[in-house]
Amino acid sequence: MPELPETETMARDLHREVAGRRIERVAVHRADVLRETDAKELARRTRRATIVRAWRRAKLVVLDLSSTDRIVVQPRFTGALLLDRGGLADAERRFSTVEFELGADLSLHYRDIRRLGTVTLMSAERWSGYESALGPEPLDPSFTDSYLSALLRGSSQAIKKFLMDQRRVAGIGNIYANEALWRAGIDPSRAARSLGGDEVRELHGAVRRVLAEAIESRGTSFRDYRDPTGQRGGFSAHLAVYGRGGECCSRCGARLVETHAIDGRSTVLCVWCQR
Repeated sequence: MPELPETETMARDLHREVAGRRIERVAVHRADVLRETDAKELARRTRRATIVRAWRRAKLVVLDLSSTDRIVVQPRFTGALLLDRGGLADAERRFSTVEFELGADLSLHYRDIRRLGTVTLMSAERWSGYESALGPEPLDPSFTDSYLSALLRGSSQAIKKFLMDQRRVAGIGNIYANEALWRAGIDPSRAARSLGGDEVRELHGAVRRVLAEAIESRGTSFRDYRDPTGQRGGFSAHLAVYGRGGECCSRCGARLVETHAIDGRSTVLCVWCQR
């Protein structure tokens, strides 16, 4: 968390607000979030560069700069990219780790309460190598059910763990893996290669629908996720299983089971609906 819908929301909002803006000053408040650079180098290589584009890849928010460098932000659990026009709340400002001043009227903060996320400065060549190790995007038109079937065919991993492996499929984390598998009626512990053709088609459709619906709702907020304007995502009201262990399944009425047995993360499922 944040996963694909949350980082997509961040990237879209940021692109509208910061594309074309020039970085006038960089202030690093907590250098432990930096990767592959330090505070001085980050300031030197980004100052006076223009942000050409903000976009998402996997669970990353990427800022393309006119210098051809890229600022790559991985928010992980408590990270957020927040726009500040002078009214950023003190509760958010105190957790600002890096601040990019984009003129007299606007700053962009990377806020991270637990500082588990990262801000990496990459050259174009470094980004190309890094990005090539990521899996396909599940909302890309080329990500068909046949493509997914081919990916699954040789894997004995639990299907939930497979979906969350960023080298296999990019952007899916614990929330949306739980939700997609419930929608598809598939037990999260089943081996990926055990899924039949109809099940793969159901799963493919479920993954794409749940991600698209979550983007429409601007992501899921439980505690720390905020969009760049500081607002919460609204998809938590539509979650069928995640965070609902012990409650009744909305499809069959059975009690939802929560376990940490599959990958050490919380897995919630209906043992009657998911086979």
